[in-house]
Amino acid sequence: MYTLYYSPGTASMAVHLALLESGAPHRLELVDFDQQAQRSPAYLRLNPQGVVPTLLIDGQPYGEVAALLIMLADRHPEARLAPPSGTAWRNEWYQWLAYLSFSLGATYRNWFYPRDLGCAEHPPEVRAALRARIEGVWERIDSQLMARGPYLLGEELSTADLQLLMYMRWSRNMPKTALEWPALKRFATRMRARSSWQQLCDIEGLTEWRA
Repeated sequence: MYTLYYSPGTASMAVHLALLESGAPHRLELVDFDQQAQRSPAYLRLNPQGVVPTLLIDGQPYGEVAALLIMLADRHPEARLAPPSGTAWRNEWYQWLAYLSFSLGATYRNWFYPRDLGCAEHPPEVRAALRARIEGVWERIDSQLMARGPYLLGEELSTADLQLLMYMRWSRNMPKTALEWPALKRFATRMRARSSWQQLCDIEGLTEWRA
């Protein structure tokens, strides 16, 4: 039994989706950001960074989205959430997980939390640079899906697609959303039709960008 510490709509979404896709028994523990629960002494003992997700595996806490997606895929090979070890597809899977984390996850962090950059609000040139970086990622991924879709690795779904879907949702209030790229829009339509996505929206109480 896994325990996922989560907050609705945040970086815990991809891990929540992986648990639902795998069918692995799990329970959820809400980390209430409105109450600053992520900064409580009890939570900081589990996750010293004070972020979500945290996943308890055999009673041991682990963090970092990409790492957790790898762990879950490895622990549940029957769910086929990753290509077989030792294959070129497996290497591409690792590459996409890292690319999404560093090129989207880290940039989004700076977009949503300008205080991390030492300012209350972004100067216009910084905001423009962050937007350009995010949109550049959409360009690259749209080209990948156009050439080799419907998923990032071709015909087979992987946890990288769950991570991508999460980040796409985060663009919903940006000046140009990820859905404005045609292959990404087709990808989102396919992914949001999956029962795991519908379950997650029900459980987390998400209505925006549900379908």
